[in-house]
Amino acid sequence: MAQDTTVTKLSLEYWLDKAIKWGQATTLESQKDVCLHLPQLQEFLHQIYETLKHMDSIVAIQQFPLIGQLLGRLCWNPFVVGYDESQKTLMWCLCCLYSSEPQNPVELKANSWIRSLLCHLLSSSKWESNEAETSAFVSSLGYTSADYYCHLVKEMVHSLEMELRGYQFNGLNIRGSVSAHRVNAVSCFCLPLITLPDVAPLLEALLLYHGGASEEILSSEFLEAVNEAFLKKKISLSESCIFSLWLRHLPSLEKATLCLLDQLVSAQLSSLEEVASVIKDSLLPQAASHPAIFRVVNEIFKNALLETDGTPEVMTIVQVFTQLFLQAHQNENEQHKFPLKAYFSCHHQPLVTALLKHPFELPTALWCQHLNHISDMLRALVEDTNNSSLADLFEIWFLVTCFGEWIDTAAEQLLKAAVDQKALLWLLAFYYCPQNENQQRTQTMVEAQAVYSHLMMLFNCEVLSVKDLEAAVHSVTNIEQCCNPHLITHLLTNFLLFSSGGHTIAQAFIYHIIEATGTNKEVSSLLIRTAYRINRNGEENQRTVKLLNELLQKVTLK
Repeated sequence: MAQDTTVTKLSLEYWLDKAIKWGQATTLESQKDVCLHLPQLQEFLHQIYETLKHMDSIVAIQQFPLIGQLLGRLCWNPFVVGYDESQKTLMWCLCCLYSSEPQNPVELKANSWIRSLLCHLLSSSKWESNEAETSAFVSSLGYTSADYYCHLVKEMVHSLEMELRGYQFNGLNIRGSVSAHRVNAVSCFCLPLITLPDVAPLLEALLLYHGGASEEILSSEFLEAVNEAFLKKKISLSESCIFSLWLRHLPSLEKATLCLLDQLVSAQLSSLEEVASVIKDSLLPQAASHPAIFRVVNEIFKNALLETDGTPEVMTIVQVFTQLFLQAHQNENEQHKFPLKAYFSCHHQPLVTALLKHPFELPTALWCQHLNHISDMLRALVEDTNNSSLADLFEIWFLVTCFGEWIDTAAEQLLKAAVDQKALLWLLAFYYCPQNENQQRTQTMVEAQAVYSHLMMLFNCEVLSVKDLEAAVHSVTNIEQCCNPHLITHLLTNFLLFSSGGHTIAQAFIYHIIEATGTNKEVSSLLIRTAYRINRNGEENQRTVKLLNELLQKVTLK
């Protein structure tokens, strides 16, 4: 039994049978049997906790229907509760069964039962020696035991909260500070109770408490557990508390960022509004108003782009995050706001200033002029021998990626306005091919220029066929074998959306692009971003809007 690391139906039945026979260990025989089995029981309780902590409470009860009976009986056995760490493990197990969002009366009743057991466990060590007297005292107050213990826990939480908050109000009065050991002990005390609503005020007081110590005084297990509960939406805390948590504990911030990336990349989101909603709900853009958090999140994004070779989903996530961060920064109280150069201090400030100017902040007529300005500055930076290292080049490229809406705008303006095509094509070529090793970017530029010229010759044709477009592209290069198919795909997709005859062959040719290049997610990301800009600006004709929605639906399902 002690060697088994899994919770099975048979093992649950075995220990439940034992718990029933033991009762509250009132006979000498049952007491001896309990003591004989305590080490194995404690190990089994640890196994239960390790299993339950990875499960939803509803699933846990469905998979282990006897678990409630077993834990409930063990909680009232003083020999079990008093042995080593069994009391704490029982509390952890009960918290795993607690429903953060109860959906029906059964779950509400289960939560109430769990709260009463937790209150009993918290108070049992203090009162077990005088249980009869305590019971009489509680009855005389007009409480049931469960009610009394519930009030006891609330008072305990309130007392500890006031202890922490009260000393904080003493300001520089060091003699009034709570000892680091005391604060650490309180954080450990909270570990099994983190998901209980009544404990939330104490969690907030702990997370906002600093006390002037040079090292972190809160338990790392406590910080990890709070972060885990927040990410799984099992607790609700104020934004300032979550920001404080991430500032105090780097692993929690890293985990929150990685969880967000994983959630967005694995989900099939069909609009940029959905992407923005998920990112905003994570609180990371708001927290990034603190430069230290901004830098950590950005480093994780950089690594994600390097590891995925600049996958379109991650690039879109970075762009949306940057825009949400800028919105949050703009809404910050002026007294507490850091200057934007604190976030982009290592970059060429005139380029940062130009990229920070969002397209919708400028009249459409000035877009091309602004894009030329961005392209000229960027080209001067890239061709400067002082920025020739790969690390410098990557930093410049990442900055441009953060403000990728200007890249999408450049690709559209190439087809919709009279532009300096060389400047805008170079901007696209750098975005899709930042390195010029073996003249890759130069060759990309040549191919893009040739494809663009052919597309412009077809731009006003009312009637087009797939073969017409294929011939135009293949006369220059085979899209599967060209130097940078991503840039060509971008130009072709925009041509299909905005040209006179593109809408008639859009669906067939988009499928052709996807089959030829395997760029389903890339095309989907491009269409999502385009749909967002069109919906916001409201300038395109209804035919383009309808086509976009149809393509998005088909490509998302493909």
